Amino acid sequence: MGSGNRPLPTRGSPPVATRGADRYFELKSQIHRKLIGVLNLDRVSSIPKDRVRAEIGRVVERLLDEERVPMTTAEQTKIVEEVLDEVLGLGPLETLLKEPTISDILVNRYNKVFIERNGKLSETTVRFKDDAHLLHIIEKIVSQVGRRIDEAQPIVDARLQDGSRVNAIIPPLALDGPCLSIRRFGRHVITQEEMLQYKTITPGMLRFLAACVQSKTTILISGGTGSGKTTMLNALSRFIPEEERIITIEDTAELQLQQRHVVKFETRPPNLNKEGGINQRHLLRTALRMRPDRIIVGECRGAEALDMLQAMNTGVEGSMSTVHANTPRDAFSRLETMVMMADLEIPTRVILQQLTSAIKMVVQVSRLQDGTRKILSISEVLGVKDEKVQLQEIFTFERVGVNDAGKVQGRYRATGIAPKILERLRVGGIQLPPHIFEEVVTVNL
Repeated sequence: MGSGNRPLPTRGSPPVATRGADRYFELKSQIHRKLIGVLNLDRVSSIPKDRVRAEIGRVVERLLDEERVPMTTAEQTKIVEEVLDEVLGLGPLETLLKEPTISDILVNRYNKVFIERNGKLSETTVRFKDDAHLLHIIEKIVSQVGRRIDEAQPIVDARLQDGSRVNAIIPPLALDGPCLSIRRFGRHVITQEEMLQYKTITPGMLRFLAACVQSKTTILISGGTGSGKTTMLNALSRFIPEEERIITIEDTAELQLQQRHVVKFETRPPNLNKEGGINQRHLLRTALRMRPDRIIVGECRGAEALDMLQAMNTGVEGSMSTVHANTPRDAFSRLETMVMMADLEIPTRVILQQLTSAIKMVVQVSRLQDGTRKILSISEVLGVKDEKVQLQEIFTFERVGVNDAGKVQGRYRATGIAPKILERLRVGGIQLPPHIFEEVVTVNL
């Protein structure tokens, strides 16, 4: 029934579990179709959501009785909830979206759905009826933000109502059928205590970074995908004084600054006619006209890096941003490439001088093999020599092995070098004890 035109296995009949699942999907589809036929959609849109759920629930129960399908009370309750999810939500995704511990939802195919929880990937039992069902849910997501997805525009970036980032790609570009990924929006801003408890950072490192933020030191956070760059940016932003005016610029709003004086900007992609797009560069120029004390760019991706550098070098000190890179040195290489995207034919030597003049600290973060996120290094930017950026590592994380439970073991170690920025901190009235630049903290999870 529910198998449609999907190819059968090469040997034998479909497993009993698969046939049962297909019958279940077919029953649910029948109830859904009948429900749409009897619903007064205009009336549904005008009454409160809790009353909608109650009324639809009663209609579904009546339709199930008419089908005369033998099922337990628990099975009937389950199918009522799933039909409600189809009508009012995002179908099979609703159960995953309700689970706060899930950070990523990855739909490879209609019948292959993975999640990431605590840094680990695992396959779920959640599935869609077929490619058409998955495509319907994708269209529902993108239509909510005024977009469309079809063969002419087979890739779409969107956002759920809770702020979660969505990326979808469909045939002909996706060979195995529609593909969907959702990066969950974390509502909880990690606290200093939690960072120390999870051993993401040591007390000495945290005290040093807090002093850097308070003294308006420009900080770049570098790391790979899912390494915790935005989480670290949120955490460090807590140390910005309450009275300062902050402007944030992001492709997808994720930052959750706790200060009162915050102005938030978000980019806008072009429409189907390739018109009306507003990128980070436009927003950065606008922000400079709005008397910011600090500008926080969620992530540097392109030519806006040049405008950000100019802003940092002309009075907007203490700004912060993130960049995709595996090492601090790679971070500067990426920024150099981004500045070149502005097509102004600026010599490499000048670009590097501007970079090192603007950025004073690089925080390298990473997600380790056990799923934990750590600060791997904190480096001070010293300048340029022989057309190479000079970096001095202040703190580093040294991995020494993995225990029987698969947890990474290691130690945070100060390099023993007192950073040159200490003089800036002292002038700003911040004194740090010398011992934090000599300590070693063992991480034994």
